[in-house]
Amino acid sequence: MIDFNNSSVFKLGPWDLGQVSSEITPLLVQGEELHAAFKGARDYVVFTSKRLIAVNVQGITGKKRDYTSLPYSKVQAFSVETAGTFDLDAELDLWFSGLGKVRLEFKGQVNIRALSQLIGSYVL
Repeated sequence: MIDFNNSSVFKLGPWDLGQVSSEITPLLVQGEELHAAFKGARDYVVFTSKRLIAVNVQGITGKKRDYTSLPYSKVQAFSVETAGTFDLDAELDLWFSGLGKVRLEFKGQVNIRALSQLIGSYVL
């Protein structure tokens, strides 16, 4: 679960957009497109052309879901940390107006530079 008040960190790995498309597409506005999805143990995040959607899967069965929408228009700054030799995880920090910092930690195989370029193309 993402705890936005405490800038919680959880590790995300790449996930096929086809697996989230049917669930996320009804939430999209006209002209919004899916770009990338990353999954943790149960929760996942989806990057679209307009926002970051964090999905918190709840309950024993996982049928209950919380969808948090974080629009790029509210991003004041962002930071990327690439994976290294000993620290194999990459990190993305986003500072949202009115919310503060949200940190996402990715497993080493994620192309964090491409994700940074995606964020930059919509924020800058």
